[in-house]
Amino acid sequence: MPVNEQSVEEEPRFRIRARHTESTVTVYQAYRPEIGVPAARTGRFPSAWKRDRMTWIKPSFLWMMYRCGWGTKEGQETVLAVEISREGFEWALRHACLSHYAPGLHANQDAWKQQLRRSPARVQWDPERDLRHNPLPYRSLQLGLAGEAAARYADEWITGIEDVTPLATEIHALVRAGESQKATALLPRERPYPVAEELLAPLRA
Repeated sequence: MPVNEQSVEEEPRFRIRARHTESTVTVYQAYRPEIGVPAARTGRFPSAWKRDRMTWIKPSFLWMMYRCGWGTKEGQETVLAVEISREGFEWALRHACLSHYAPGLHANQDAWKQQLRRSPARVQWDPERDLRHNPLPYRSLQLGLAGEAAARYADEWITGIEDVTPLATEIHALVRAGESQKATALLPRERPYPVAEELLAPLRA
C-alpha cells in the first residue's frame, strides 16, 4: 500500500506513521517562501525562523496537505520535507506531554499543567485525512517543539530539507481531476514507526 501498510479497518486509533529509514524519520512543515526556500537550499532554517516560538512537525504528508491546503494557504506556500534523526525524534517523544488534559493519564488538571510547563515538547493527535481531506477513523501525530526541543531540532536533528511543494501541487492537480489512483501512487510511502510501548503509552489521548 502506498501510504499505510494496513487497511483503515485494521489501523489502531493511535499510531505513528511516517516515512523512515534505520536512522532518520521525515516530518513535514509549511512556511512562507522567505523561510522555506532558503531552508531547502541550505538544509538549515534561516535567521528569520523564530526558534523562540513553538514549531509543529507532522509525520503525515496528507495531514500536512490538509493543514496547508496543498501549499495554497497564505504563509504556508512552501511545503518542506524535513529529515531528522530518529534519536532526536524519540528524544522529543520522551520529553513530551499531551497538549490537553486526559483524565486517564493525568492525576488532575493541575498535575497536567505542571507537566506541560516542564515539557519542551507536546503531542497532539488529530484525525488522519484522505486525499480529499475527509477525516479517517484513526489519528495522526503532531509534535510541537519549544525551548530546548526547538533548538535541538534546528541545530542537531536535521539531516536534510527538501522542498516538496511541486509534489504537493502535482498530487493536488490529480485529485482535482478525479485521478485518485495516480494521486495515491505519488504519495510518500509511510509505514508504522517502531516506538517502544513505554514511550507511546503516556502520550495516547
